[in-house]
Amino acid sequence: MFDRVEPESIGLSGSRLQRISPWMANYVESGKLPGCLAAVLRRGKIAYLDGHGMADPETEKPIAEDTVFRIYSMTKPIVSAAAMTFFEEGRFQLDDPVARFLPEFADTPVWVEGEDATMRTEPVADSLKIWHLMTHTSGLVYGARNDSPVGAMCRANGIDFSRRNDRSLATTVSELAKIPLRWQPGTRWEYSVATDVLGRLVEVVADQPLDEVLKERIFDPLGMAETGFQLQDGQLSRFAALFNAKDGGLELAERPDENASAARKVTLFSGGGGLVSTMGDYLKFAEAVRRKGALGDARILGRRTVELMTMNHLPGNSDMAGMGTPVHSETSYEGIGFGLGFSVVLDPATAKAACSTGEHAWGGAASTAFWIDPVEDVVVVFMTQVLPSSSYPIRRELRSLVYQAIID
Repeated sequence: MFDRVEPESIGLSGSRLQRISPWMANYVESGKLPGCLAAVLRRGKIAYLDGHGMADPETEKPIAEDTVFRIYSMTKPIVSAAAMTFFEEGRFQLDDPVARFLPEFADTPVWVEGEDATMRTEPVADSLKIWHLMTHTSGLVYGARNDSPVGAMCRANGIDFSRRNDRSLATTVSELAKIPLRWQPGTRWEYSVATDVLGRLVEVVADQPLDEVLKERIFDPLGMAETGFQLQDGQLSRFAALFNAKDGGLELAERPDENASAARKVTLFSGGGGLVSTMGDYLKFAEAVRRKGALGDARILGRRTVELMTMNHLPGNSDMAGMGTPVHSETSYEGIGFGLGFSVVLDPATAKAACSTGEHAWGGAASTAFWIDPVEDVVVVFMTQVLPSSSYPIRRELRSLVYQAIID
């Protein structure tokens, strides 16, 4: 799909790009990462693609270009893109109430104070809208990460979208709708299960399961044959082990065997974090976004739709730091807004990072990351498998390593 070229032919220094290799090797040799893989594209051509370490240290299976990774929240931009294909067909508007498609949210209140029997709530001031889901301004939370009474209620009621093998998306979303929102919609940016709810809304609009929607509207057109909620035939042998960062080292979290969640029958299609993918497949998605919705002969979205998705949608053109709560990432969100499924750089100086205004990006819980720079025509994807993504400053360091190599 992508030609590999001499970096200088596309305005990059090959010798400077090679600084990425010892940087990755240092993370692996110091025991902080089991293995990692990085790709840098410019103008649709590969300037750098290399990996270090193991996909599974126990079996000494090396990391490779076809290693299969859990991409967690890098699922969110894909699901957001799929949702916008229905927007293009006039099937919904961004300011439509979520309850138009998911009536269980019609009476969901907003938490005010207290807990348990003393909890006080109030009605939603306007209504929970689809754009709130896509921008994480819905008032929803991640129950496992939120220490408010709302998060406690989510935990107490077993609302967990990672239970992919014994629950359904419809049931889990219906149970979530009984829990008060943490904030009035549109007033606060908080990373949440909003994209899981969006995935269920897509199922209702499409009258299809989310996995089928993604296959028909994103994966098949782009040739992303290695991406899905469940491992396919031939993928288990290439599946990476998952680790927790612990005391500067690694602790095994999930073996890449038949007992892994993605290897068993998946019944809950988590739009917020359920996909597995490969480097090659995610590069296809990211490059299609860079090209404003098209890759080769396939077009998944129109140019104006991608432009709408990748502009800041936070009220008052606020950044995430000014409107929200801290996220589980090593990256600061000062000077960075949020679009429809992507973070969006508003001001590189405020962000204190080598990047371009308009860059859109996101990452996954296991320290995976990608970004798309429409100014420099750069796409970068980084893959590894270490929880949580806040463990090391990988994304900021890799960004510096990529941008110092631009020579035109």
